[in-house]
Amino acid sequence: MSEGAARWDRALRALTLLAVDPAGLRGMVLRARVGPVRQKFEALVADLGGEAHRIHPEIGDAELYGGLDVTATLAAGRPVVTGGLADRPCRLILPMAERCAPDLAARLAQLLDASPGHSLILLDEGAEADERAPAPLSERLAFTADLDGIGRLEARGELPHAAIAAARARLPRIALPDEAAAALTALAARFGIDSLRAPLLALRAARAAAALDGRDAVAEDDIREAAELVYPSRATQAPEPPPEEDDTPPQEPPEPEAETPDDDGQLGDLPEELLVEAVAALLPPDLLTRLAEGKASRAARGSGAGAKRRGNRRGRPLPSRPGRPGGRERVDLVATLRAAAPWQTIRRRHEPGPGRVRVHASDIRLRRYEDRSDRLVIFTVDASGSLAMTRLNEAKGAVELLLAEAYARRDHVALIAFRGAGAELLLPPTRSLVQTKRRLAALPGGGGTPLAAGLQAAGLLAHQAQGRGLSPRLAILTDGRANVSLEGAGGRAQATEDAARMARLLRAQGVPALVIDTAARRGDAGRTLSDGLGAAYLALPRADARRLSGAISSALGD
Repeated sequence: MSEGAARWDRALRALTLLAVDPAGLRGMVLRARVGPVRQKFEALVADLGGEAHRIHPEIGDAELYGGLDVTATLAAGRPVVTGGLADRPCRLILPMAERCAPDLAARLAQLLDASPGHSLILLDEGAEADERAPAPLSERLAFTADLDGIGRLEARGELPHAAIAAARARLPRIALPDEAAAALTALAARFGIDSLRAPLLALRAARAAAALDGRDAVAEDDIREAAELVYPSRATQAPEPPPEEDDTPPQEPPEPEAETPDDDGQLGDLPEELLVEAVAALLPPDLLTRLAEGKASRAARGSGAGAKRRGNRRGRPLPSRPGRPGGRERVDLVATLRAAAPWQTIRRRHEPGPGRVRVHASDIRLRRYEDRSDRLVIFTVDASGSLAMTRLNEAKGAVELLLAEAYARRDHVALIAFRGAGAELLLPPTRSLVQTKRRLAALPGGGGTPLAAGLQAAGLLAHQAQGRGLSPRLAILTDGRANVSLEGAGGRAQATEDAARMARLLRAQGVPALVIDTAARRGDAGRTLSDGLGAAYLALPRADARRLSGAISSALGD
């Protein structure tokens, strides 16, 4: 059997177990791009029967939880409340799950925890490794199936409806061995799975497998199959090898107690290493790559987009909130009427006057939007010493190269130079090429290295940029060898201490940074500075403008 056919069979088996126990297994994550293979699997999901609803990643609270029907309320003269999808047990199907916002993920997770009758199918269409369905939802669903790379001829098989119906009737009677829970929990720990939901879901999957295969108790094969289906997508580490046996001669075992034979189909001593090998064989091949990328943000690469922020007129709509219009906000008319409708009978009775609808200030709901901010790259350049002019020319060239793409990538650029007794903002945040070339025409150089003053100026500019809705990034070009303190006095010890203190403050501010070590001879000063900032480190003693621009773009998230 080919690898694609084997993966399809595992996905089909997982879907069959989900059909047996949808309330216990809660659902599955289906990672596949749109195509005939995913279309075939979606047809199998539709063949499960029962009520199913396809929802959108931008579904609102009114559709999910129900609420007041404004039109019917105004027509009837009394509150008319309609139910939502949360009020009736059903199977929810969420396409484009990789785009699911955190607030919707939290609401769906809460729904799954509170309602045993709901199940969820996440259709993950992500193209990159870091484009994935939200973890709070994935960990609540038993199975994950990856259909990418499976050919049309390999996607064969149908759901055994007769066996599923018989298994559902048999499921409440399935006995579970006492040692199964401990074995699955220990196995999860071997693979770095720290959530107890995983072994609980594996136990439910083992019971469903036993019921599907016509057994009255969970057997060893059921435990192994459940671990193979539930654990690989959750693993965060490869299992460590078992400890080597020492050469100490074994002691004489105590006299065995009277043994009671296991019932047919019951689980004896679980072979832990066989379970480990079975799960390890199914670990995703890009596990180490995914762990290395970790929390990398997909939105911060390629487009030059900054952090998410709340907008007032454009962007992705967010749920409306109560508030008072101040001239710049937009009123959500439907939400306002929905808030005012339940009080109309009382208000008409106590507030005589013309008008069919009486709206109070407390009813007003304001529209909210989520937009992405522009990004600001702050070049903080060491302009001291004999190599100052070389480094400043490199920074000048890199700034001009980045600005050439600023309009397409929405970047702003600023330049701070520190030398002598302090730091100076040579170029405020701008996207103007004309202004940049004028400001960079002649840059001063020479004197001491007030690194702490440069970091302080960069932190102040970053704080101001955040207040204006920008997403600042720092690119610091220095050898890290400070010799001027914040007060402007000489002394390497005090200067180094001040620089370390300012680095800790910048790190607490949470601004992403990159330290470019421009020292001719590599030392520990640049690395120490990057550690204090929690920043990326790049040793680049001989950098031209193009290499510098590429390195900064790569390190800061392009």
